[in-house]
Amino acid sequence: MISKQILLAAEEKMKKTTESFRQHLTTIRAGRANPAILDTIKVEAYGTAMPLKQLATVNLLDSRTLEIKPWDTSQIAEVEKAILKSNLGLTPLNDGKSLKLTIPPLTEERRQELIRTINKIAEDYRVSVRNERRQILEQIKKAEKDKQISEDDRRKGEQELQKLTENYIKQIDSILQQKEKEIKEV
Repeated sequence: MISKQILLAAEEKMKKTTESFRQHLTTIRAGRANPAILDTIKVEAYGTAMPLKQLATVNLLDSRTLEIKPWDTSQIAEVEKAILKSNLGLTPLNDGKSLKLTIPPLTEERRQELIRTINKIAEDYRVSVRNERRQILEQIKKAEKDKQISEDDRRKGEQELQKLTENYIKQIDSILQQKEKEIKEV
């Protein structure tokens, strides 16, 4: 019984790791305009660093253009500075009321660099899932040692944990393949 609780906890951790990977990839510019690439930008406003999405609306004008409309137009210069300071490599066009970001097409060299980067990120998340498996295995073995579960329950728990790990690693690989395809098609 205790191994079921341990496995549910493991599944929750692995699910969070996979979702975190999916979120991480949305912040990587793939040649198409995606408001999520601005999620990490912090703007110095009202005496504090605030996320851009708390200061402005971000709209998709077309497949290569984002429009950023600050709610308080006096903050437009600060928003522009924050975008320029970010490592996105984008220059906003300021019309006094809004900013427009045009996403340039990717060069073949940049595509290959992005693919290498996302593969490294994917491997880091796979390692994270495997580390979660290792920690859960230790909990299962400790439960057997403490006589909370039988040897058969331990073996079943280990097998189910391995299936769970393989499933989440496959999900990470699937998300990676989708992002690679997106990068190659742009």
